[in-house]
Amino acid sequence: MRSRRERAWMRPPSTALLLLLFIAGVSTADELSVSQIASRIDRRYNHLTTLKAQFQENYNGAGLVRNESGQLWLQKPGRMRWQYEQPTPKLFIVDGKSAFFYVPSERQARRMPAKKLDDFRSPIRYLLGHTKLQQEFSKLRISAESPKQHDNVVLEGVPKGMEDRIQRALLEITPSNQIGRILIEQLDGSTTEFIFRDLQEDVVVKPDLFRFSPPPGVEVVDSQNLEP
Repeated sequence: MRSRRERAWMRPPSTALLLLLFIAGVSTADELSVSQIASRIDRRYNHLTTLKAQFQENYNGAGLVRNESGQLWLQKPGRMRWQYEQPTPKLFIVDGKSAFFYVPSERQARRMPAKKLDDFRSPIRYLLGHTKLQQEFSKLRISAESPKQHDNVVLEGVPKGMEDRIQRALLEITPSNQIGRILIEQLDGSTTEFIFRDLQEDVVVKPDLFRFSPPPGVEVVDSQNLEP
């Protein structure tokens, strides 16, 4: 017959202990999930050579609301073309060495070295090279924010090198491991959202698509800021 002390040691864990064990298990699962999701995204994008998508860009800040849309092309290494169509035609091109921003209604195009580009499209640039998502973002984790599409999952982190401007970035990931949405929250409270649709992978793209040729009469000037 067991003593009272032996019976006490054999009692089931208390509710508090079970809760602690559960919380610890959830934390570990979350960490594994982030690594698994990030690895799947890496595997999907690192083998791509080109990507085409429809995009919608929504900006809200300082009393200004701006909603724009158009087409996006990406090509490795380091090339992208943002062709804004609504409500005002605009063009943003990175040819691998230089970045250009041009509004057809103006007679001037701005240019700066691509390596100095500090733009909210930077999270997209991660897709243009063989890299790892977890190395591009600090404190990458599963976000408490709800996704726009119920089957998606949202990751949250801060793009490295932009900590002085960005509070956090949300990446909404589809079940097929595609980045369907990016939300950038700045330290000043303004937000920039990119929504991607009709993503097409490894499409044939002409090299001229990433080459900026100024129309006659348009001056190209060097600039320190290419944000629209």
